[in-house]
Amino acid sequence: MAGDERSALVAGVGMIPFGKPGKSPPYDEMGTAAIRLAIEDAGIGFDLIEQAYAGFVYGDTSSGQKVIYKAGMTGIPIVNVNNACASGSTALYLARQAVESGAAECALAVGFEQMVPGALGLVFSDRPSPVADFNVICDELVDGEVPLAPKFYCGAGKEHMDRYGTTLADFAKVRAKASRHGARNPLSVFRNVLTEEEVLESPPILPGIMTRLMACPPTCGAAAAILVSPDFAKRHGLDPTVRIVAQAMTTDLPNSFDPPDMINLVGSDMTRRAADAVYEKAGIGPDDIQVVELHDCFAQNEVLTYEALGLCPPGGAQRFIADGDNSYGGKVVTNPSGGLLSKGHPLGATGLAQIFELTHQLRGTADRRQVDNVRYALQHNIGLGGACVVTLYECAR
Repeated sequence: MAGDERSALVAGVGMIPFGKPGKSPPYDEMGTAAIRLAIEDAGIGFDLIEQAYAGFVYGDTSSGQKVIYKAGMTGIPIVNVNNACASGSTALYLARQAVESGAAECALAVGFEQMVPGALGLVFSDRPSPVADFNVICDELVDGEVPLAPKFYCGAGKEHMDRYGTTLADFAKVRAKASRHGARNPLSVFRNVLTEEEVLESPPILPGIMTRLMACPPTCGAAAAILVSPDFAKRHGLDPTVRIVAQAMTTDLPNSFDPPDMINLVGSDMTRRAADAVYEKAGIGPDDIQVVELHDCFAQNEVLTYEALGLCPPGGAQRFIADGDNSYGGKVVTNPSGGLLSKGHPLGATGLAQIFELTHQLRGTADRRQVDNVRYALQHNIGLGGACVVTLYECAR
């Protein structure tokens, strides 16, 4: 694909090892460390950054300033971004827009999260929940005493099982695959290899639908990326290898709620529309992609996302998994990093951790995780409430 003088190049990426709550540094130290790694990777000074976007969910106002000021106080615009689990990729989306529009030639996106143990919950109980409308549908369609986030994906997983014949073992195969990939990633929280049987035998979240090992854990961490224009890269002698070809952000349509459909409620329609927009803009299709980092907050969502991204047809995920088309030697390597299931899911950092992985895949520097002959890489990051960002990268060598 020919280069575009208005495109955004990925000049530098940084990521710290993710960790369990209570065993990681505070958010400001993590975020600043990730920024410094991205600056070092790019080979520029902080003074060349013209705008910055900070993604996080569980933090007070101006947390982005607290993080970024430690890396440099140059008076640039800093925008704080809270867009559920898609906060990191939303920060990236805004940085990409700034560079492509000419508003900035060098922009920073950083994501970080300091989380607490246990299931996700609301911080403010004295006002309407932003997912209240989602909860109404979920409570109507899903039986069982299950924490909020798992309940959504239990419902979506069961709907897929009922509609297409997917089994609990299929979800277990996906989780086992994630552990094999994560074992190769020194930045992952969990690097122990799991078997399908171990996943199936872990305690049930909802019997017959989801086990505990099919759910990603709360984790802490940070990651960052620096985007620049081609002219900026040329002037400063930066690596132009990785280019954002296309990017789309979507939110919910009425069909997320009516008719009631758990698969759409957790974002499959948002994903499909974002992916279709990216493929159309880029002039390629899912068959052209060699590696994908997708939002596997639960093994069930990875299965749904295969189909929503067009990696296989609707109802084709079971065959896709059975044929090994989701791993090395197959059709497209999904989550070589280990994904959220093994790498961890510090909400605001997740979207930037995905670009970290894909940048190294496109550069050919992913070490034991390297996928052969990567030209196109796809990123998918989603948050209930809702938002979805799909980004296509190209090796521009």
